[in-house]
Amino acid sequence: MIAFVNGIVEAIEENAAVIDTGAVGFRVFMSPAALSTLSVGGQIKIHTYLRVGEDIMDLYGFLSAEELSMFRRIISVSGAGPKAGLAILSVLRPPEFALAVVTGDFKAITRAQGVGPKLAQKIVLELKDKLENSDFLRTSSDEAQGHFAPPAASDSEAVQALCALGYTQTEAARAVGAVKGDTVSELVKNALKILAQNL
Repeated sequence: MIAFVNGIVEAIEENAAVIDTGAVGFRVFMSPAALSTLSVGGQIKIHTYLRVGEDIMDLYGFLSAEELSMFRRIISVSGAGPKAGLAILSVLRPPEFALAVVTGDFKAITRAQGVGPKLAQKIVLELKDKLENSDFLRTSSDEAQGHFAPPAASDSEAVQALCALGYTQTEAARAVGAVKGDTVSELVKNALKILAQNL
């Protein structure tokens, strides 16, 4: 119903922003990570999802269409409501969340406030076969430019080696998917360089 809201940031609240579109002020619920990028008086375009219930009508906002798309997928999982969706996207960007799902790294998802192991495992189970290659691409809203894809099966040994060094499966898979190498040792060496830069 409301695809996006374009206007001036009137106020920033604890879990929402008030956007002045000229004639109407919309209260849009957003993740802490997204709210931290806003400033009062700034112009902003927010992609939105309208949740209508028996006694509620809440508007949820995202800085990119990719975030909105992933939010829709998360809340399609039974038991994963809008709050869980916002919490997950506050700690994992869409491509990072996609990697966590396909690699079965439910622990990365439990970093989101209010998302326990049981719900995280359910999200992984239900979404694992529903993600597309485009879900692994970085968007213009990400801090780093470029893109990465989930690691191929031939890269699994390198991922396992990095996990043995103490990195999470998501971190290892993301790093290996972003580098090139003819051997496992080359992949590990190049991936470690990326991981070191992110420390």
